[in-house]
Amino acid sequence: MDAFFASIEQRDKPELRGKPVAVGGSSDRGVVAAASYEARVFGVHSAMPSKIAARKCPGLVFVKSRFDVYKADSARIMEIFRDYTDLVEPLSIDEAFLDVTTNKKGIPSATLIAREIKSRIFEATGLTASAGISVNKFLAKIASDEDKPNGLFVIRPEAVKDFIDRLAVDDFYGVGPRTARKMHDLGLFKGEDLRNADLQMLIRNFGKAGIFFHQIANGIDDRPVIPHRERKSVGIENTFHEDITTRDEMLTQLEMLEKGLWERIKKHGSFGKTITLKVKYSDFDQITRSQTFSEPTENPGQLRAVVRDLLNLASLEKPVRLLGISVSNFPPKENSGPHQLTIDFD
Repeated sequence: MDAFFASIEQRDKPELRGKPVAVGGSSDRGVVAAASYEARVFGVHSAMPSKIAARKCPGLVFVKSRFDVYKADSARIMEIFRDYTDLVEPLSIDEAFLDVTTNKKGIPSATLIAREIKSRIFEATGLTASAGISVNKFLAKIASDEDKPNGLFVIRPEAVKDFIDRLAVDDFYGVGPRTARKMHDLGLFKGEDLRNADLQMLIRNFGKAGIFFHQIANGIDDRPVIPHRERKSVGIENTFHEDITTRDEMLTQLEMLEKGLWERIKKHGSFGKTITLKVKYSDFDQITRSQTFSEPTENPGQLRAVVRDLLNLASLEKPVRLLGISVSNFPPKENSGPHQLTIDFD
């Protein structure tokens, strides 16, 4: 979807159309959840601190998020996808992979399917979507960003090599800014450089990801579209209106987070073996501390004790702007069995 949250706000509030819009809090502690294309021209993007966004775009209009509305639109869009194939793998609330090799309507062209889906989405929601069409996930994902907004871009099998060779490594799926800088230091700037690079050198510098980078640079991506994906973690975090500096303040905040996390764990129905504490400091440096057990964490008292132990392992010399805790490393569903909760928070 194109600037999904911001586009919904512009759809529902005509006075915002054509204006630079950011969904998120406007306070000094706020963060942009989504930005309209009018705002993106000024360099505003999601996850940017609101005060920086406002500085980049003086006329920026901030609106509060309405996740119930976003989820409802997302559900309608996913229903449209499933009219064409059951092989729908959501990546997020506003994006999904579809395998239409064999589709329910018997349409012989993926491009025709994409055009029809885009039209139906607009009719149902008043929103535009961009589609990428190609022979595998990597290329389809790249293609989906090539012609935004309201775009449709096809990378045909015979064009794969030339397209990848010209593609900047910065635009490769899975290559973030830090990895891109490292690739540049190694003389890797384009897909052609990555394709011709020595595989062992890539593994030495990037580990297992080096194999993946080498494969996709050669147009190889055999990952299937998986319609049902197991959740790998359950977490909760909070960014504070003012930085906190004392251990007592942190313990108070963690107690509230623990209660919220435990409710999510019970709703998820799985109990993980790994507990992780996330700390983001006022200078945006971030650390995580984790502990893994042989058996899942099955009561909130254990969760509380472990989180406090993890806090003892974290540096508290700088003011803290965010705390988060999560549980992961779930046992297989079929082996997890029922759990009896015997201890509750006070």
